[in-house]
Amino acid sequence: MIDAHIHLEQYEDTILPVQIEKWQEAGVKGVIAVSNDLPSSYRTLELHEKFPGFVHPAIGFHPEQPLPIEQEYLEWERLVQAERKKIVAIGEIGLPHYNLEKLPFSLEHYYDFLIRCLEVAVQQQLPVTLHAVHDKAEMVFDLLLKKQVAAAHYHWLKAPDEVIIKIVEAGYFISVTPEVCYRTRDQKLAKQVPLSQLLIETDGPWPYEEEFKNQPTTPLFLRCILSHLSTLYGLNSQELNEQIVLNTTFCYKEIKSTLT
Repeated sequence: MIDAHIHLEQYEDTILPVQIEKWQEAGVKGVIAVSNDLPSSYRTLELHEKFPGFVHPAIGFHPEQPLPIEQEYLEWERLVQAERKKIVAIGEIGLPHYNLEKLPFSLEHYYDFLIRCLEVAVQQQLPVTLHAVHDKAEMVFDLLLKKQVAAAHYHWLKAPDEVIIKIVEAGYFISVTPEVCYRTRDQKLAKQVPLSQLLIETDGPWPYEEEFKNQPTTPLFLRCILSHLSTLYGLNSQELNEQIVLNTTFCYKEIKSTLT
């Protein structure tokens, strides 16, 4: 199992080594650790150094927060160049939706900023990890095509059916979260995604409801996701997991040689 989207730098540092050991014992082979800003990008790279072969860093700026100042962006750009061999993706990037009215910048500013991030990804031949939901999903999709982004992963996607079809036809990847275990919307999405383009994620430490309520979110939830998906796809969990791991290593090509 591979967690395709987790904010690992938000976990408690002192107990993380013990946690990762438990995750590995349970069959978790690795995580795509995304970043929210410049400091978390550095932190994610530090976690990669501590847990090589397990933590695969994606660095970027989460769109549901204020944009970085120019100096921070330029430092991040230099960081991408300097640490290119360690980075598996640019992310988490995208467009704001939930906090747009509260943010001090207009959507146009975020749109322009996203273009710059996509250009870095294309220049460095890296996939992008995307936060782009509802009406923003298609806006980002159009940019991906315009900038000729070869590989993209829409994490926790919520979008109209016609947009999902476009994303799938373009060959991009879509992941589902533990919500697929109890939400009809997410189960419908899973059925719309070809098995060859499906990824699984926790978006930890984001909390969940139903059977996960009041439990700290960890990659151990992936087992439950696989169990529910196996019913949806009519495959046993092992076959399904093998395909999803293959998908993840196809999207995030840099992790192939480091998986144990």
